[in-house]
Amino acid sequence: MALKYSRQREEIKSFLMTRKDHPTADVVYTNVRMQYPNISLGTVYRNLTLLADMGEIARLRVGDGVDHFDADTSPHYHFVCNDCGSVIDLEMEDINSILEIAGANFDGRITGHITYFSGSCGKCCNKAAI
Repeated sequence: MALKYSRQREEIKSFLMTRKDHPTADVVYTNVRMQYPNISLGTVYRNLTLLADMGEIARLRVGDGVDHFDADTSPHYHFVCNDCGSVIDLEMEDINSILEIAGANFDGRITGHITYFSGSCGKCCNKAAI
């Protein structure tokens, strides 16, 4: 059965495509509500879940207890700032060779990995230097 078109879902996806900061559902809701004042937080959550389940967006669980969302579903890595909590795309070569290293002494088959890097982002480092 084909999924029925939804203007609200399209707006949610369009909003995510303009962002590089991997917003939470609350941030998406606050911003989409400017276009659709009657949209509910539940509708935003349901559509984010649906889009993630369909593979149209990525759901990131970076350990802060809330899901972050990314319109870029291509394989890439993320940095999580320990100070401000921002989630930032990292521009780097892929590290898929880690699958061989991890599988060397593992009795099974490893088919993927999720890697988050952490530390202090540039803004937080600059604040600390002042």
